[in-house]
Amino acid sequence: MEQINLGDVTITRVWEYYGPVEMTPDTFFPESPGEVWDDGASWLTPHFLDPETNIVNSAIQTWLLRSEGKTILVDTGVGNHKERPYAPVWSHLETDFLVNLARAGVAPEDVDIVVNTHLHVDHVGWNTYLDGRHWVPTFPNATYLMPKDDFDFWNPENGHKPMLGRGNQNVFEDSVAPVHEAGQTQLWENSHQISADLRLDAAPGHTPGSSVLTLASGSDRAVFVGDMLHSPVQILEPDTNSCFCEDPAGARATRRKVLGWAADNNALVIPAHLGGHGAVEVVRDGSKFATKGWAPFAPYAEQAEAHRKASL
Repeated sequence: MEQINLGDVTITRVWEYYGPVEMTPDTFFPESPGEVWDDGASWLTPHFLDPETNIVNSAIQTWLLRSEGKTILVDTGVGNHKERPYAPVWSHLETDFLVNLARAGVAPEDVDIVVNTHLHVDHVGWNTYLDGRHWVPTFPNATYLMPKDDFDFWNPENGHKPMLGRGNQNVFEDSVAPVHEAGQTQLWENSHQISADLRLDAAPGHTPGSSVLTLASGSDRAVFVGDMLHSPVQILEPDTNSCFCEDPAGARATRRKVLGWAADNNALVIPAHLGGHGAVEVVRDGSKFATKGWAPFAPYAEQAEAHRKASL
């Protein structure tokens, strides 16, 4: 299963990449207690951690939403043909993302709204594609919703020195600026209502403009949290940041606030990069949290085999 319904909103998972990201847990999550990985090995492997190499597995995926007749993409992955000298795992990819989007029944011109939860390399890549020698918007009829704080922070003209260092080099120039120059961006602050069922809210910490998208439709609740979580370990240990968080204290506060809301409202937590079933329900566990149940999306290992058979 690659599609679920929550209230009046349909959610489809569209994958670009799944596999190792060339980082061990102690590098990716330097604050995480080592024992949490050892104790959780039975359920962290293989979807979130490769047991043979001890390398973190991650998914690059876009969440396709249909709400009130609108077609909405949440984050756009890495993209093809991008020059990423300081993020080689994402450099010059040749993925079938647009084919996978077509399998979900969506052509680029069908997209009404693109949500970039923040402007890191692996969330904005398919904002554009290479047309000859020029980067042009992939989704010609879409409004791209970008947090203004992130737009300003990552604009190289403003001279910020990010925690990510040069890991985001070229990203603004090839995946953000062309869309803005085409007049397709809407820079928002604080909160933004997309439809009766969908609202964007600022959730800073990972980056200055990081945001979450809350779904409230009928009795169903979900929250798309971008990079607030990279691993379910951060549910068990909510004070654990990734090495990419610009404001560590802010990231911890945001994570606890959003997980607390999700636990209290029986909301599905939908991060950008979880492999396996992709999304999770959480409950409070003293001062921390625990997993309650996983979404019914098919694990990527099963999807990969299905895609392989479909291509024969």
